Amino acid sequence: MDALDIKILKLLKNNARVTASEISSKINLSVPAVSDRLRKLDASGVIEKYTVIINAKKLNRNLTAIMFISLESPKYINNFLEAIQKDDEIIECHYLAGDYDYALIIITENTETLEKILNKIKSMNGIIKTKTTVALSTIKNNHSVMPSEEDC
Repeated sequence: MDALDIKILKLLKNNARVTASEISSKINLSVPAVSDRLRKLDASGVIEKYTVIINAKKLNRNLTAIMFISLESPKYINNFLEAIQKDDEIIECHYLAGDYDYALIIITENTETLEKILNKIKSMNGIIKTKTTVALSTIKNNHSVMPSEEDC
């Protein structure tokens, strides 16, 4: 990966629907060369997938919460993970080192819908401790990482 690949990735990160022709004109590289670089970035796994970012507020999901969870023992992990995979309002799950086992990012409509989610999670077998924090606003959410010049 070189500086041109990073420029291509930045353009794609801002708009995954940008065409090879548009990229070509912005980085002064031929369309076939841009297309070849895109194929290589795809094949290497640097580009994992092209997706859409949905505005949660437009779907009336105005509340973001982070829920930390401790499980009693590892025997409860599979059932816990299966249950959270089924809930579309849980958008992220991170396995942690430290005081808690997992952190969930939940985006939901309001405090009432959050309460239902929290009660459902707290009633699962093996949950021994939770801590939930409500986000007042989101200052930064890049949705993806960006390579730096050092990655070249």
